[in-house]
Amino acid sequence: MAGPARARPHRRGGGGIAGAGGAVVSAGRGTAATPSVHEAGQHLSDAPPAGPWTAPDRQPQRSPRPVSRLYVVSGPSGVGKSTVVAEVLKVRPDIWLSVSATTRPPRPGEQSGREYFFVSAEEFAQRADAGDMLEWASFAGNSYGTPRGPVQEHLERGPVLLEIELQGARQVRDAMPESVLIFLAPPSPEELKRRLVGRGTEDDASVRARLERADAELAAVAEFDHVVRNIDVATAAEELSALIV
Repeated sequence: MAGPARARPHRRGGGGIAGAGGAVVSAGRGTAATPSVHEAGQHLSDAPPAGPWTAPDRQPQRSPRPVSRLYVVSGPSGVGKSTVVAEVLKVRPDIWLSVSATTRPPRPGEQSGREYFFVSAEEFAQRADAGDMLEWASFAGNSYGTPRGPVQEHLERGPVLLEIELQGARQVRDAMPESVLIFLAPPSPEELKRRLVGRGTEDDASVRARLERADAELAAVAEFDHVVRNIDVATAAEELSALIV
């Protein structure tokens, strides 16, 4: 889930390659295989944040602690990023998941501040121009981005996780080189296509665009520090959790 052009406004090398059964196999940076798609909940708080642009209220003063690392999960659309991340968060309350902002309309059942912060194109552009986005890019006519303030605030407290697309992951690596990039790969190209078509939320042209985009994303796998193959959610979640320290 190459990325789209960074238009205004619209939304790393090698690592471990998950082997048979979903196990992660370490590889030297820049040496990972380059698979092809043609070859091979969000952390829900009791009360959603007041808005995407401001950091949450600080907790009571406590002893200083080392700044935790920023972890970025990326992968093709339909690979199951949200599902795997939600499983991790069930057993890792120490991890804070950033909520992205987007200009796309909410889907049935989605709530602003939970799945996304749903904002107007005008507000998104203003915030991007003001530097309030850690990363942002566009796809299929909609803009997606990570509000900077809450991320910086939560990094002082514990591990922070971003679930974003390839172009956004590259922007985060440039802005914060210490960040850890993790690629979530599909079990097979056929399964990825089945998931995308089975969603029923997009037309054929949009599905084709996402499949073509998946090829470019899989070709960039060597840019990531780790790769986890999502053969089954429980195993993938266990492997992802083990990478976040």
